[in-house]
Amino acid sequence: MAMAKGEAVQSGREKAYAYLKDSVLTDPEMQDRFLSEQEIADRIGVSRTPIREALLLLAAEDLVRLVPKRGALIAPLSGREITELMEMRGLIERFAAERTTDRQTTPVDEMTRILAEQDTLRGELTAKEFIAADHRFHATLVAAVGNTLMSRQYDALRSRQIRAGVIAHRRAGNRQDEVVAEHRRILDALAAGDARAACAAIDSHIQATRRILLAA
Repeated sequence: MAMAKGEAVQSGREKAYAYLKDSVLTDPEMQDRFLSEQEIADRIGVSRTPIREALLLLAAEDLVRLVPKRGALIAPLSGREITELMEMRGLIERFAAERTTDRQTTPVDEMTRILAEQDTLRGELTAKEFIAADHRFHATLVAAVGNTLMSRQYDALRSRQIRAGVIAHRRAGNRQDEVVAEHRRILDALAAGDARAACAAIDSHIQATRRILLAA
């Protein structure tokens, strides 16, 4: 009986963690706001205990800041966090481009499908879906390397990437058009087997987002 109870708590924590990370943290309206444990518990149908446990996990990942007597704050991405995120992305994505090109394992067909889907998601009402497709485009390339640890590390950046993408979209009205064009240049270079051009296109794509995020 004790084991069943433990499993229920674990399931609630995982549910809360996934909801907070994928839905709440990526909501631009929630930036710089304190979270209500009770409100979130009511919304997903769990008690406050797994919410609190999930927030502790997110705090350990520096995704929320726990403030005594106030609760959990979703602090805006700092300039340092933006710079570090873009540096990490560049390292992993360039390596993936080089390795998959060398091995001829670049998932061109799958990336082409994702880019076509992303192209249909342009618009204010589908901004979050557009940015989620953005992450899948790059994550598909990283996964093709076949390095499980690298894929896990890249996936750990997902919440920050989506948050950064939402912010960039709000600051630059034509950013979606630019992203699709930048992705197409990356994909064209990969399809041609040109790792150097692919890496240059990846760098240009990342730097464009970084400039927008740090411009404010």
